[in-house]
Amino acid sequence: MNPEAPLLELLAKAADLCLKPLHHAVRLSGAEPQSIGDCSDCCLRIEARDAEGARVPDRDLELEIYRSGDDLNLMLTQLGDEQAPLLWHGNHAVWMQASSGERCERPSDGAPLEAFCRRVRALLSPQDP
Repeated sequence: MNPEAPLLELLAKAADLCLKPLHHAVRLSGAEPQSIGDCSDCCLRIEARDAEGARVPDRDLELEIYRSGDDLNLMLTQLGDEQAPLLWHGNHAVWMQASSGERCERPSDGAPLEAFCRRVRALLSPQDP
C-alpha cells in the first residue's frame, strides 16, 4: 500500500467538506516526496467532480506545499481561471493578483478556499504531545 494514500484521501475529504457540493480526488502532480507529511516542496492537483461523478475541470485546484524554515506555507491556484487570484496561506491568508502578485481583496468565493487551506495546514502540522 502507498503510504501517501491515507493523507491524500484526508486531503480529498477536506476539499469535499470545504468546497461543497463538489467531490474531489487528490494526486501528486510533481515529483513524489519521501513523505508528504514532511513535504518541503510538493505539488498536488485537486480534481473536482459533480454529484453525478462528471469531471468539472474548471474547478480543479493546484496546491503547492512548501516550508520556509519551520513554517508551513501553501499556495492555492484555481486552474480553470488564469485571472483568478492566488491564495498564499501561511500563518494567515493573503490573496494575490495572478498577473502581478500584488495583494488584493479576498474574492467572493474565497472563504471556502481559505477554510480548506486551514484544514490542510492542520493535517500537515505536527501535533503537540
